Amino acid sequence: MNTLQQIMDNKIVSIIRGAAPEDTVKIANALKEGGVKLIEITLNSPNALKSIELVSQELGEKMVVGAGTVLDPESARAAILAGAKFILSPTVNAETIKMTKRYGAVSIPGAFTPTEILTAFENGGDIVKVFPASIGASYIKDIRGPLNHIPLLPTGGVNIENIAEFKKAGAVGFGIGSSLVDTKQEITEDYLKELTKKAQAYVAAIKD
Repeated sequence: MNTLQQIMDNKIVSIIRGAAPEDTVKIANALKEGGVKLIEITLNSPNALKSIELVSQELGEKMVVGAGTVLDPESARAAILAGAKFILSPTVNAETIKMTKRYGAVSIPGAFTPTEILTAFENGGDIVKVFPASIGASYIKDIRGPLNHIPLLPTGGVNIENIAEFKKAGAVGFGIGSSLVDTKQEITEDYLKELTKKAQAYVAAIKD
């Protein structure tokens, strides 16, 4: 199964921002145990490329690893060479999309307005990250009126309380940040057990 299909099937992209490589591996394992199979390691994390490399090596068969907060084509290339299978950005950068596609990875640029969303898709984005999505699920529904051919992945504001609403509005996936993985907390055994339970709850929330 290709990466795009795995994203469409599994839907929940857990965002890990700010964790050290050794903690990122532990977090990824806890998420996997809870049924979350897609993780985004943001490039503004310490030694992010090392984290991508380690998780790809240890969990490559069981989890799809992507890079987030990718702002330029050189960073996209470095992340893909480290093992990232998909590239997420908070903005639309045509050269970043082009580089991502050149290396065979899935491109998920970030956009907000209808014009930005269409521009991202026309430039080759496979899925468009609607960011920030704190405006609510009704916005996704409204966007899908005229642009229902564009797969949308709301990020920033999606949580356990509203994820089902976003799914009903037509989102193909969901970027989940600190409401799932809060790296400000100490990464203890108890934290990891709790994280597995949280992951299970998110997976259950989007089951038909």
